[in-house]
Amino acid sequence: MSSRLVVETREIDPVEDLLAFADPARPLAWLRRGDGIVAVGDGVVETIRVPAGTAPLRSAAIADAWRELAQDAEVDDELGLPGSGLVAFGALTFDEDSAADSVLIVPSLVIGRHSGRTWLTRIRFSSSTATADDAATREYGPHWAGTVGPGAQSPQGYQDSVRQALGRIADGELSKVVLARDLTGSIPAGSDLRRLVRALSTGYPDTWAFAVDGLIGASPETLVTVQQRTVTARVLAGTIGRGADADADTVASAHLASSTKDLDEHEYAVQSVLASLRPHTRVLAASEQPFLLKLPNLFHLATDVEGELADGGSSLDLVGALHPTAAVAGTPTSAAIAAIRELEPFDRGRYAGPVGWVDAAGNGEWAIALRCAQFSPAATDIAVTAYAGAGIVTGSDPESEMLETRVKFRPLVDALA
Repeated sequence: MSSRLVVETREIDPVEDLLAFADPARPLAWLRRGDGIVAVGDGVVETIRVPAGTAPLRSAAIADAWRELAQDAEVDDELGLPGSGLVAFGALTFDEDSAADSVLIVPSLVIGRHSGRTWLTRIRFSSSTATADDAATREYGPHWAGTVGPGAQSPQGYQDSVRQALGRIADGELSKVVLARDLTGSIPAGSDLRRLVRALSTGYPDTWAFAVDGLIGASPETLVTVQQRTVTARVLAGTIGRGADADADTVASAHLASSTKDLDEHEYAVQSVLASLRPHTRVLAASEQPFLLKLPNLFHLATDVEGELADGGSSLDLVGALHPTAAVAGTPTSAAIAAIRELEPFDRGRYAGPVGWVDAAGNGEWAIALRCAQFSPAATDIAVTAYAGAGIVTGSDPESEMLETRVKFRPLVDALA
């Protein structure tokens, strides 16, 4: 490459609201409990887009393109914190056959915070004489509200798809498949999308709140994190809605913890993650029993996995190895993907795909894009498509699974309202 990236990170005074620096129309953000990274304004140094039909795999193509871009970068970073130095924000499609693009975006200016320290990173090509403007906040635009309703898959249609999936499971075609449904609608043109990111980030602080190329959401599920060669992942599968009071909460959590159907679904997901990570790790361990993860609106069965990166791989390589997990596709994977293509009347795009960031050393944090919606400019407004899914296994009840998707839609629908 004739021109290499030049990157400078410097510590700055503490900043209370990172999102205030983001572009209102196209925010780029990755936040959890107030920490994270946000692109300042709308300046972009480089965008790696990988369309459908890229061989061999889009995730591999993106990982290779990032390695090539980052390998010669001149990085001046005294902090060495997660998200400092050269970073790119990424959102990859769920399905290799999706018509949507997988994308990796390198902003020209990034503001970040971790463990009480705040920094500013400037990124440019060595051939460029222009430097990014100083970081400045932008006042939040007025409050707005969106409208969403049934999309390509109606509630009744969803239950019919679940019944078809149960038939395939009974026939031995597959053990589990995750089926999603969609809601579509719009928000007013010119809406400040940072308001949605902020609502999700503050309302669901234990999730990863993200905004990448119009994909905005709050995911409770880490796909994989790599920091100084330590690999961690959190597997979520098995869900129940929270109770209306403390007693109902206790009943709900006890039911989930003892549900054979949910425990089986969870075990499929854990084993798929372990099998995918083993070839890339030296040591790998998972907790023997799942724990209950409590979110504001539901409980999940959760298992944490930890290992040590064995080869010269990056977080993007692990993303390619792990995705799609049984938690968002099913088991066996190829049969589950085939069933999803046939039983869902829409293209998932980046829903349930990997979303996160990667740095020059291959470190990164990647979640599965859940509790999310894709925002796309339309003729007179901004089109919105939201998604939610549920894992179908032997014993699943079509109506219960449909109600589970309704619970999962709630964070986004509430924030849109």
